[in-house]
Amino acid sequence: MNALFTVIVVVQVISALTIIGLVLLQHGKGADMGAAFGSGASGSLFGATGSSNFLSKSTGVAAAVFFGATLALAFIGNNRAPVSGGVMENLPVAPAVPNAPATTPAPANAPAAQGNAAPAPVPAAPAGNAGQANQIPK
Repeated sequence: MNALFTVIVVVQVISALTIIGLVLLQHGKGADMGAAFGSGASGSLFGATGSSNFLSKSTGVAAAVFFGATLALAFIGNNRAPVSGGVMENLPVAPAVPNAPATTPAPANAPAAQGNAAPAPVPAAPAGNAGQANQIPK
């Protein structure tokens, strides 16, 4: 799939460069009047009117190839594998710390022992804002 993506990108870049070159080679609308009076455009490689038809058709073909490559890239880019979860779910699990001393927290209503300090009480949220901490204000 990656090789196909690369080939389509190369085709798109080449067709874009071809379009740029063909557009720069074409004459503007004002050049047709000068060719009618013999200003040197009639001595071109394809004749007085042959170059405009050939370059216009070549530009159209290059544009069709460019649009086709763009649609193919959009189709390939849209058909990606679905993500199974978030970024945090793909992290490796850290191993447990060996030989860690097992400490049990003291109950909140028990007196503090010598080695274990009672955990600090967590302040309660105000009653007016309960449940609204994660909401965005309007």
